[in-house]
Amino acid sequence: MMIKTISYKLFRAISIVSILTLLLNGCDGKIPGIPGGDARKFPDDPKKRVQQNLEEGRGFTINKAIGDMTSGGGFEFASSNELWRASLDVIDFMPLSSVNYSGGIIITDWYYDNADPSESIKISIRFLTNEIRSDALEIKVFNRKCRDNLMNCKITESNKVLVSEITKEILKKAAIYKKEKASKNRKAKKTN
Repeated sequence: MMIKTISYKLFRAISIVSILTLLLNGCDGKIPGIPGGDARKFPDDPKKRVQQNLEEGRGFTINKAIGDMTSGGGFEFASSNELWRASLDVIDFMPLSSVNYSGGIIITDWYYDNADPSESIKISIRFLTNEIRSDALEIKVFNRKCRDNLMNCKITESNKVLVSEITKEILKKAAIYKKEKASKNRKAKKTN
């Protein structure tokens, strides 16, 4: 068993070295069938070559290649998703029952104001897209009215006025976050 493991590791190491050798050898000369580089067509300065390659859409970065392999869906990381951040900010006064970024849903726990503990609300927010637009969210607000300390409760879905107010507030905050992010990216590009 030990010999099989060592031979597999040795085979893997030799394979990786062989592939890298072939790739690196192809950099200094022409490989038949593959268009080679003509030094007269590219600038001498490495920074200018990189810029030219980026403008022409050639090349790749390790981060991009690894990111493509590890991403499971079309979602961005939660802290960079403006809709997600805005939603959490708008309902930050409510206790959260379930939060699932990859599933795209936020569900609050029942929340009541101290003035009337027999009446409470619960909000669920489902993300249909990462884009900031009016149909990106499906928001439901539920009202619970109870008699006798959480006994004999009646649960109804709230009217559309509260849903539209929450949607409007989330979209407004998300647009602000997106504008701040774009401004920050512009400043970062100017300093580089």
